[in-house]
Formats: sequence, structure tokens, C-alpha cells
Amino acid sequence: MKFDFIAAENACKSYEVEFMCRMLGVSRSGYYAHQSRGITQRQRDDLALVPLIHAEHKKYPRGCGSRTVVGALRAQGQRIGRRRAKRLMSEENLCCRLKRRHVVTTQSKHDDRVAPNLLERSFEPAAPNCAWAGDITYLQTKTGWAYLAALLDVGTRKVVGWAVGPTIDSELVLTALERAVRDRNPPPGLIHHSDRGVQYTCHAYQAALAERDIVCSMSRRGNCWDNAIVESFFSTLKRELPNEQPFDDWRDAERAVFAYVHAHYNTHRRHSALGYVSPNEYERRAA
Repeated sequence: MKFDFIAAENACKSYEVEFMCRMLGVSRSGYYAHQSRGITQRQRDDLALVPLIHAEHKKYPRGCGSRTVVGALRAQGQRIGRRRAKRLMSEENLCCRLKRRHVVTTQSKHDDRVAPNLLERSFEPAAPNCAWAGDITYLQTKTGWAYLAALLDVGTRKVVGWAVGPTIDSELVLTALERAVRDRNPPPGLIHHSDRGVQYTCHAYQAALAERDIVCSMSRRGNCWDNAIVESFFSTLKRELPNEQPFDDWRDAERAVFAYVHAHYNTHRRHSALGYVSPNEYERRAA
């Protein structure tokens, strides 16, 4: 490090080499020997990894963290550890977007009947259409909040149904459910997991589940970890949506979610739980 500093200062003709070596406590002969050796093999490897890291980072609208970079590069056959990835990303000023403030969307104070927790945090990758998990989150717009209801396949992490609207009501979650059922045609006995929000416990939604022979499961009161798979997706989505400023309105947010889910998350985004492949690729291999 000291020899690199001396070389940089010497290139600018700031100080004499002898003076800098004396001030930094190194020998002049050691500096010239370092210069003659050139860069090390590790430095050459770093130079080869940097463009690969940049290429992976650019695949995400708001960048990605070192874990995602390491998983993706290892999947490509590169040898890289997380500490090395963090160092190189720091040197290249590569970072991911920070989280936003939290807004409560769950209305669990009601007299509706709730279902037991059948999923019991079984979030391991598995075959598709065995269990779905759903929840609601918010998106900031210039005209107020927009709300997103999403359903994920627990076994493949794929977003199978979603809907965006200006109000947080049963129609929002019913639209997401109808889209998921239409596209996936799940077999009877599918487990549907959610929190205890009134949108999921209401008669209309429970009737829609019963009509399709879908088994209802719900988290324990106030326990977000029981639905961690969807909470994680929402966190990822809000970091990666390309919106420096609030969306114009809920329709603008809807267009952004459509592009994110169908052109990035399901098709290209590598998921750590799936061995750093995308949900679509995981389902293709499982089939």
C-alpha cells in the first residue's frame, strides 16, 4: 500500500522518492523492487473480476448486494468470496438502494374467523403449486398511497399473482388471487398462507378460496416472520424499483410493478434460496 502511494505521488512529481520512502519508513530499494515486479496475480484476478461485478450489478434496477454478486459469479464458475466482493464493490462505489419507511397495512382487529398456521414457516424450495403466500404493501405516489397485493409460490419464489390499486380492500386481494388461479390452475389442496388482515379473512375472499378447494393458513397475530417469504419480496421490490421520485399515481406504480415482476424478478433475478437462479429457471429445471 505504501509503495502504491509513493508511485502515485511520484507520477504527479509531488515529492522526491527518497523523501517519501524516508517519511513512510520504507527502503528506496524496496520501492524500486516493487515497481519492477509489476502487479501480483491476485491484482490481475481482481482486474478480471471487476467488469463481471459491474455487469451483475447493472442487471438490477437499484443495484444488488455482495451476497447476490458472489452467488451469481460462483454460478458462472468464478472463485470469489464475500469479503473480496465487498472490497471490490466498495472500491468501485457499487451499492444497493436503502429501505424506505414502514407503513402499516395489516388490519387484524376484527371479529372474522382466522385459520391455523399450516405452513409453519416451511419456506424451503419445493415443487410449484403446493403452497402460496400472500400479503399487501404500499407504494408512494404523488397523489397518495398505492397498494400492492401479491401472491408468491412458496416452493419456487415466483410471483404468481399481483394487483395494484388506490385502496386497500378485498377487491385488491381478490384480483391478485384470480390472476394467480387463471395462470397457474393449481390442484385441489393448495395451501394459501397470509396474515390475519381483514382483506384475507372477509367472507368474499374465504368463499373464493373454498370454491377452488384451496386450504387457508394464517400467521400468528403480529408475527411477520410467519410470512417472511413475502415480506422479503416486498423489501427487495422497494429497493429495486426504478423510482427516484414518487410515482405519478397508482397507474404509474402498476406499470412499474408489471415491468419489475415480469421482465426482471420472475425471469432474471437470481434468488439465493434457489441456488442463485431465477424463479422461472428453477421451475424449468424442476419440470
